[in-house]
Amino acid sequence: MTSPVARTPAVEAPGEHSPLTTGAVARSLGVSPATVRSWERRYGIGPAEREDGRHRRWMPQDVATIQEMCRLAALGVPPAEAARTALKLRVKGSADAVTSAPVAHSVVGRTPGGRDALPLGDVRQECRGLARAAVRLDAPAVAQRLTDALEEHGLVTAWEEIIMPTLHAVGRKWATAGERYVEVEHLLSWQVSCALQRLPQTTAEGAGPAPVLLACTPQEQHSLPLEALAAGLAQRALPVRMFGPALPAGALADAVRRIGPALVVLWSQSRATALPELARQVAGIGWGMKGARQHPELLLAGPGWAGAPLAPGWGRLTGLRAALCTIETHLSA
Repeated sequence: MTSPVARTPAVEAPGEHSPLTTGAVARSLGVSPATVRSWERRYGIGPAEREDGRHRRWMPQDVATIQEMCRLAALGVPPAEAARTALKLRVKGSADAVTSAPVAHSVVGRTPGGRDALPLGDVRQECRGLARAAVRLDAPAVAQRLTDALEEHGLVTAWEEIIMPTLHAVGRKWATAGERYVEVEHLLSWQVSCALQRLPQTTAEGAGPAPVLLACTPQEQHSLPLEALAAGLAQRALPVRMFGPALPAGALADAVRRIGPALVVLWSQSRATALPELARQVAGIGWGMKGARQHPELLLAGPGWAGAPLAPGWGRLTGLRAALCTIETHLSA
């Protein structure tokens, strides 16, 4: 179930009688148009009139109604009750009633805005909606916003323009607010991981190339970028074996020997977890019959490897879009 956004956002001010499309209203609220339409079906929140009986056109009073619903929901009012109150106020046409509408439930957790707002900067509206849901620890809303973003924009754009900016903002807030935002980061990270695993996969036809092995270095716990890469490869029907965070060195070596991967991608988030000696060991692992031994190509990924020297035959991945193209080119060569 999709909950309304955390606070009443500013909508680009229309003229006195200038209507807005559902898409424009959705962008101002930080959600997808599909979410706004679902609120209309579920709660009856929508434009009072439609052009030609089909197209939704939001007049200023319609926009004010859905904003009021979001405002009440952010204060803890159940969405259905918030919608009923907002619709009653639209019928009464009383601005005073809007500002004095009773709140039947106490605030749970932090409400975004002011000192609790995430330092997002100039980002997409969908990013702001995701951030508001994450800060108030609204897991269902976070899950729905992630699903909407991935369905509407695709994995790469959603990752680079919505998910990553929000994750970075949470990290920056945590760094400046002590331990106060650890719970936000954990909830958001878990929901992102779940959303990535829900993405549909494409099954490769025929034998195809050898798999790509993805793993974090032994001390590295941050695996979300690697999970996004695994999801992108699976969508392209490219064989992948994902081993996730903190894979012990011995287990990594055993996996390489048993799988015989075409490529090994080693992820490191920080220099403290980047181990050049481990990279050299992995690149030197061989398998197959004596005289016809094969070795994997090694690709280093993540900011932890920045500045690390590359041995002959190694490569470095930067960014999801470029990483997918690089790996696809390697496998098709």
